[in-house]
Amino acid sequence: MKKSDRLTAYVERLDTDPELGLDPCYRGYFTCFNAGEYYEAHDVLEHLWLKRRDENHAFYKGLIQIAGAFVHLKLQSLHPDHPKHGRRLQPAVRLFLRGIEHIAPYGPRHLRLDVTALCRLCTKFANEIAASDFSRNPWTAAQAPRLELSAQP
Repeated sequence: MKKSDRLTAYVERLDTDPELGLDPCYRGYFTCFNAGEYYEAHDVLEHLWLKRRDENHAFYKGLIQIAGAFVHLKLQSLHPDHPKHGRRLQPAVRLFLRGIEHIAPYGPRHLRLDVTALCRLCTKFANEIAASDFSRNPWTAAQAPRLELSAQP
């Protein structure tokens, strides 16, 4: 089975709210993200990003990068002494900053997402990591951030 077919089947199994009138892959991104499944969130939205080149292309790219940053933080938190995973804080900061660059122009709100709040969240994480000279990971599973879509367009 091809990756695109696997992702389509995966998105169909996600518990997303079709009443929002948003693409299932976009909604699936938030379902996965809020479950701490950052790699899956990245994959689900990348599936949409690769097949659509519209006015939201850069926005989706930024969200994908932000999910990627959280992949790095989660892996570093789970395996801080691992030779590869232990060195993921700098790449996480780079992805946070790139993600912010891509989504900020869509603010303050876009596709039912509070873009300004997400930029603040990413900036906070990036600044905390940089202030520790890339030695402290502020992410914990117990306090993992959640991203909510508003009911209003």
